Amino acid sequence: MILRELDNIQGIGLGGHNINNIRYADDTVLIAQSEQSLQKMLDIVVKESEIKGLSLNIAKTESMTISKKLQAPSYKIRSNGTQVKQVNQFKYLRYMLTSDGKCETEIRKRIITSKQPSKSCRHS
Repeated sequence: MILRELDNIQGIGLGGHNINNIRYADDTVLIAQSEQSLQKMLDIVVKESEIKGLSLNIAKTESMTISKKLQAPSYKIRSNGTQVKQVNQFKYLRYMLTSDGKCETEIRKRIITSKQPSKSCRHS
């Protein structure tokens, strides 16, 4: 119900659809093309959550800019006056997302994992 309030805010276009959030259980990613749009979405989520007796855990909230630039642009997103921590990478549903938008970190992690002996396999 809370995220329905974001329906008319521009996110990214994907297959002709506006995507401005991704959710799984209580994990949510807000997607915006500008700092202003992201701030607007976060303000709506915080307000609607409070109306429903919920609160945003600012300690577990992070923001990230995905950019082709060597140094991702910085910005200041706030929730109830507290600045949201800006990161260069974060894990969502066990997948590492990075500010360069590439998959190299995740691919390296999976290669390393695949080379480790399985706990279920025993070598004689």
